[in-house]
Amino acid sequence: MECIFCRIISGEIQSDILYQDEQVVAFRDIDPKAPVHLLVVPRKHIESVAELTEDDAPIAGHLVSVANRLAREAGISEKGYRLVVNCGPDGGQLVPHLHLHLLGGRQMGKLG
Repeated sequence: MECIFCRIISGEIQSDILYQDEQVVAFRDIDPKAPVHLLVVPRKHIESVAELTEDDAPIAGHLVSVANRLAREAGISEKGYRLVVNCGPDGGQLVPHLHLHLLGGRQMGKLG
């Protein structure tokens, strides 16, 4: 297995896992960009958001639902947080496995 996220999901690589169920795993980013920086990753290897199909709609919704739950648990849901999905090299995606960044715990600033 070459994919680092697949290796984390399988337990081959240690990570600070905060949540897991039959569909997703969530863990702390090793290079945080905010006081709270978590990654929510589907267990199923999907390379990017561009690879999602209609059949994957439930997992996409579950990723967001889990991120919302983790934001509440981290105490950042009332002030706000950012959810980011990078897609492809030009979009800043470094790991070719779909993942959602949950960032918060500080003022995030405007995009664009």
